[in-house]
Amino acid sequence: MVDDSDVIRSLIALNLQLEGFDVVEAHNGAECLDIIGSVQPDLVTLDVAMPQLGGFATAARLRADPVTAGIPIVMVTARAQGSDLARGAEIGVDAYVTKPFDPEHLVETVRSLTAPQNER
Repeated sequence: MVDDSDVIRSLIALNLQLEGFDVVEAHNGAECLDIIGSVQPDLVTLDVAMPQLGGFATAARLRADPVTAGIPIVMVTARAQGSDLARGAEIGVDAYVTKPFDPEHLVETVRSLTAPQNER
């Protein structure tokens, strides 16, 4: 889970952990890329606006790397204008959850993207 806001990271982590998900936090895209190989996540949530390396650039790098290309990506962001959604779709983002978000919607989105193929 990648977000530069401590409050948002805590909120996302709490809601996912309450539903049984293990959560690893990163403060920005650069940190995400540094740790993703050792973590091997089932899914990545990304904010768009972050220092050092934003969400779209991080998502593009994840998609370009054969090791991480298949990991589902959920953008959790306040930036969800038509142009943002189009850019995310072009990169290969799997879902958008708009801030402020409903925690149940976030959990449902994560659950649907991490369920085995035969359960989707």
